[in-house]
Amino acid sequence: IEARLVVVGGEDEEPDPTRSPELRRLQDLARAERVKERVVFVGRRNREVLKHYYNAADIFITTPWYEPFGITPIEAMACGTPVVGSNVGGIKFTVRDGETGYLVAPNDPDALAERIAHLYEHPKLMSVFRKQAIARANDLFTWHKVASAMAELYEEVLAASQQPAERELAQLAVVDRSFDSVVEALVETRRRLRSAIPEAADVLANCFANGGKLLVCGNGGSAAEAQHFVAEFVGRFKHEGRRGLPAISLTADTAVLTAWANDVGYDDVFARQVEALGQPGDVLVAISTSGRSRNAVRALEAARQRGLRTVGLLGGTGGDMKALVDVPLLVQSSDTQHVQEVQAVLVHVLAELVEEQLVTGRTQPVAGAPVRAIWDLPRTRSDRRNRRAPSRPAARVANARRRQSMAEESA
Repeated sequence: IEARLVVVGGEDEEPDPTRSPELRRLQDLARAERVKERVVFVGRRNREVLKHYYNAADIFITTPWYEPFGITPIEAMACGTPVVGSNVGGIKFTVRDGETGYLVAPNDPDALAERIAHLYEHPKLMSVFRKQAIARANDLFTWHKVASAMAELYEEVLAASQQPAERELAQLAVVDRSFDSVVEALVETRRRLRSAIPEAADVLANCFANGGKLLVCGNGGSAAEAQHFVAEFVGRFKHEGRRGLPAISLTADTAVLTAWANDVGYDDVFARQVEALGQPGDVLVAISTSGRSRNAVRALEAARQRGLRTVGLLGGTGGDMKALVDVPLLVQSSDTQHVQEVQAVLVHVLAELVEEQLVTGRTQPVAGAPVRAIWDLPRTRSDRRNRRAPSRPAARVANARRRQSMAEESA
């Protein structure tokens, strides 16, 4: 190939091997390889002149072993010159292999020579590469395009750094909205049920005081709330030392629930238990967020037939269950979540009111019914000590009365 290599660059515009050891080394190398006549060192050129060298070249060659960016390939492509370069650093991004030139492995002179020869053997391909090189330079590497790309990159970085903050703000908005809406539901329920809640507590307290028991039913989240409600009575709420109160969650007996639902139907699983366990004087509490649960409706109907009092912890409009309960506690919200949250508060308020009434004795005994003491255990350590060992004066009085009784019997 009748080719000439023009080497542009150096310390001076007029190449002087005495001032540049690198220039002397390259000239000696060209002489040793017997290509001195075909290698021209032109020295340093400024930008106004450099573009003419790019334009005059058929191929621009850049073969560093390392190159972080590589602006000279872009300058060559902008002048319509195909590039054969090392596949390193920025060159492998700026040069499109097989479109605007070729990429070769660094420090591989045989591969470099093969690509150069290939281009010289295919002048039409070289012409295509020239056009595509100009298009790529104009599409990606003008000052405007580079500045826009940098601005977009900074915006992406800033957006990525701000995403956690925006996500956190969105999460906080959900938190605030959830709390605000449930507080609103609580305030509205308090306003509507301020007198109905003590009425429901009276029904429960009188039931326990007169030897009755509490039955509670519900489905899903209401089933969990039914068991929660019962636990506050069988266990204790705030007063230590009180006896356990008879309360049963109809949702907790899985054997009965699954057997009856499988053999007969789920609509009657609670009604069947009310028939088996309910007695006059007992109370059934039905919990539902909609008031339309068919099995709870059937349970309330069964409770009425057996003479049980009924209380409903209901949501929405109260559905069919509202008309079947003696005391409806209705949370007028269409949001099931908030209905359940308010019902949990109602459970605690009722537990506190009932316990307080039983402890203080503010209940209404039914005529002829046994009144059961709420306290089975001493309230304090001193109470327990006094119950275990009565005072000495009291013991002497008791002994004197026992001796007198024995004497009277002997006489």
